[in-house]
Amino acid sequence: MISSKLKFEIINYTFITLGSFLCALGVVGFLVPNKIATGGTAGLAIIFHHLLNLPTGILMSLINLPLLLISLKYLGRIFAIKSIISIILITLFVDFLAEIIQLPNLSHNLMLATLYGGILVGLGIGFIFKGGGSAGGATIIAKLVTSRFDLKTGTVILFFDAIVVFAAGYVFKSIELALWSLISIYATSKLIDTILTGNPRQKIVHIASFKNLSDLSIMLNQTLKISGTLVKGQDLELKEYKHLLFVVVDRNRLNTLKNIVHQYDSNARMIVMEASVMLESKK
Repeated sequence: MISSKLKFEIINYTFITLGSFLCALGVVGFLVPNKIATGGTAGLAIIFHHLLNLPTGILMSLINLPLLLISLKYLGRIFAIKSIISIILITLFVDFLAEIIQLPNLSHNLMLATLYGGILVGLGIGFIFKGGGSAGGATIIAKLVTSRFDLKTGTVILFFDAIVVFAAGYVFKSIELALWSLISIYATSKLIDTILTGNPRQKIVHIASFKNLSDLSIMLNQTLKISGTLVKGQDLELKEYKHLLFVVVDRNRLNTLKNIVHQYDSNARMIVMEASVMLESKK
């Protein structure tokens, strides 16, 4: 009988292995042959590969070494070990695809190479994060930053990757390739955030009004089959008490909810937020 902890770790390492392969496939099959820098360690490795003609996988390992030492100190031993495994797997997959089976350029069309390369790398890094590791480079930096600041992982990676991309544009002496690379890293960052936080269908709506919102909550329940939470709070500017209603609604019904609220109280204030994670206790 496999324990739940062992099963959890098997799933994690499956994510890491799959993610490492997808990263390697995106780099070797689409990005390297078209001189598109994906940013981070892979992007730097692509730049040095074209400058020094050394294997991309080996270069990625050399660049990652100091960052792994940092992650060991600040992010813990387990994260560092999983990151080392991820980097070794990516290195092996990259060199296997490029040197052993000599995978050809999967697309000579820059637009397709940019999009599919960015998507594959984004999926790969997202799966590696899901498994509790990192792909090295900017992903380790992103983990450090997001552990201390309320920022999205993909956004932090996008910032650091953009620096690498502009460096690639300078090395390859092509603004056009740098612009294509920006599209690639944008696709990568979006895929990472989608895997980590999902693509939420629900929206959290905060409704504030000087009117009693009990009747509105009944209307919303009857019309949209949604319930919410009623609270009373003080307006900081007017020093008067307001009624607050918090509801969760499917994004397809958001406009209907807005219309109902506006008809009930045209002066009501609404704040709409993404519900990236929904947890519900079962009785």
